[in-house]
Amino acid sequence: MAPSLSPNLPPEQQSASQADRFTRAREVQAVALLEDYVEMIGDLIAEHGEARVADIAERMGVAQPTATKAIARLKREGLATSRPYRGVFLTDDGAALADRVRARHRSVVALLIAVGVPEATAELDAEGIEHHVSEGTLAAFEAYLAQQNRNK
Repeated sequence: MAPSLSPNLPPEQQSASQADRFTRAREVQAVALLEDYVEMIGDLIAEHGEARVADIAERMGVAQPTATKAIARLKREGLATSRPYRGVFLTDDGAALADRVRARHRSVVALLIAVGVPEATAELDAEGIEHHVSEGTLAAFEAYLAQQNRNK
């Protein structure tokens, strides 16, 4: 018999609670991909003035058709636009999302470094963690980091 995940809850609530966690994880995974593309497009625009599909695909480590499909989804979500032979650009909503994702990434990396994780490892680990951190947890990370800075 498997151990109970929440011993204080009746079995039917334990199952619902577990299902909710798995549902949330799947939803976060779907959003994470969009966030990674938006962040990458923002980075490419900052570096080169535009983001070409070939560059996006190369940086994301995917084939161009895969990047094209993701960009089509960004466009449907109102986060990006594109013009033939000109590349991909973020809408105001897309740029705001890229800024939020970048800030969240920096906070997670800073926390991991603050607790002793080497910088290179913190950068790698943050790529997964940053998409699963709730706003409340992120606020706690930032409060901890602020306290650490005051104590220096």
